[in-house]
Amino acid sequence: MWDQMPRATVDPSVVDRPTNGKQPAKGGFVNLGQILIDGSVLTQDQLDAANQKCGPNDRLDQVIVRMGMCSETAVLEALGKLHHFDVVDLTSADVNIDLDTMKRMPSKLLHRAKLIPLNRENGSIRVATRDPYQIYAFDELRMMTGLDVKPVLARENEINEIINKHLGLGRDTISQLVDEDEDLKVMSDMADADSDLAEMAQDASVVKLVNEILLEAINERASDIHIEPYEHDLSVRYRVDGVLRPTNVPPEIRKLQAAIISRIKILSNLNIAERRLPQDGSFKIKAHGREIDLRVSIIPMLHGEGVVMRILDKQSILLTLEDLGFDEEMLKGYRHVITQPHGILLVTGPTGSGKTTSLYASLNSIVSPELKVLTVEDPVEYNLESINQVNVNNKAGLTFAQGMRAFLRHDPDVIMVGEIRDKETAEIAVQASLTGHFVFSTLHTNDAPSATTRMLDMGVEPFLVASSVEAILAQRLVRTICKHCKEAYEPDPLDVPPDFNLKPGQKVFRGKGCRDCRNSGFSGRKGIFEFMKMNDEIRELVLERASAGKIKKVALNSGMVMLRDDGWNKVRAGVTTISEVVRATKG
Repeated sequence: MWDQMPRATVDPSVVDRPTNGKQPAKGGFVNLGQILIDGSVLTQDQLDAANQKCGPNDRLDQVIVRMGMCSETAVLEALGKLHHFDVVDLTSADVNIDLDTMKRMPSKLLHRAKLIPLNRENGSIRVATRDPYQIYAFDELRMMTGLDVKPVLARENEINEIINKHLGLGRDTISQLVDEDEDLKVMSDMADADSDLAEMAQDASVVKLVNEILLEAINERASDIHIEPYEHDLSVRYRVDGVLRPTNVPPEIRKLQAAIISRIKILSNLNIAERRLPQDGSFKIKAHGREIDLRVSIIPMLHGEGVVMRILDKQSILLTLEDLGFDEEMLKGYRHVITQPHGILLVTGPTGSGKTTSLYASLNSIVSPELKVLTVEDPVEYNLESINQVNVNNKAGLTFAQGMRAFLRHDPDVIMVGEIRDKETAEIAVQASLTGHFVFSTLHTNDAPSATTRMLDMGVEPFLVASSVEAILAQRLVRTICKHCKEAYEPDPLDVPPDFNLKPGQKVFRGKGCRDCRNSGFSGRKGIFEFMKMNDEIRELVLERASAGKIKKVALNSGMVMLRDDGWNKVRAGVTTISEVVRATKG
């Protein structure tokens, strides 16, 4: 079958090298690089740069995608033209997967070669692959089925998704481990020697399985990985765009629970023998050419230890203020506040509402060689250039308050304190602002006006709050509509809250679901904001210890936009959906 396919001339720098190391025979056809240039996908300079990056065992198509020069889909389409293969969308309803053949295929072949058997016709079977040069894998499948194999090209993440959906994440690795040791037991109920558990956790198969979990989470753009033990199951879930998504894993993974958790503990420099107390740690990995930090929290539960890993990808946090989702007028006022020589800016909202991201974006927008910027955080989540960062260490006595006291002796211009939790930290922040420093910090309140009353409740004097606080930003995160499947529709009035003020015939937007957003209709998140600038009238109310409700009325009269209203503005602009705003805000 393969011998009858047209061959293609290739670039000398390993454009289309098959996996067996042999170059395709030259037959006068154009090469991959030329197809990409002719299609305006690549420039000649980019092609030359990719060629220079190709090592002796690299292929140009893989290097181009790895360097981010173009999408995997564009490269697949070029390969399809080169070898006269179809390119298929595995998420389409028109694509039929031959599950019977798939489940009879050796799991090692499926996972190693990334093959998905599709429909059979006239003594042949169409097979989706990410790589058209897997001659041995095609031969193995042909011998197993007795059918001619007709390859078609598909995106790797779609192939992985189907394999994980029907076989479970890391099925080949788990099967190999369980087959190798038939006496393997659920180790959470065993008192094995620590050395035995450590040895199992370092087993190559367990290492590979944990790596697969981490890599899939990163590929899914997850912010957290949740590993949760139950009586007869071990659940693995990823939080993507603020929503938890279960991932399919084989039931046998329950037998490897202790080994998986011990592997994570070893990576995090934690005590693998301690199973009765919570433990926190961290480690760093390198994936797709970038370093990623993971913060690990382990707590003992009824059926074993539960793990949550927070994925801290520096590239995902280094946003500009424009990226956050401010409207033009609010952004102008916010920029004016953060460039003041002294005062306090408070960012409020619940955990996971993007407060730290907003603070980092603010610091990045003002940092310069003329400013000294110091931060004290618990913990430092991302390293920022030209900014001095300090980790809170409560065991050693380094608290937010202690760190800020020390900062004042380091002649800073700008200070960021991760959170104002108590009177002592609040008073030092106020003192710093009154002595010529600008202070960024966060509070846990539901809206902007409540932040002033929260400071008063901590015991800070009203005149200090009134004279130091310059502005308060309350925020939430909402998922944004996928731009690839965005569509307008006319909502049912019964499904729309009254404060949206839906007009007859008015249309809003939603995502209908596509391959790019994993059929969720959403991709990424933006903030919705409530920005309250202090003015003389609000300061008077603070001095009088007025309620948050009274302050809110005055702020609204002064032009403040409420969280919910900013959300509705983003719905009308087609950024997010009605249901997302309802989910993120109180009616």
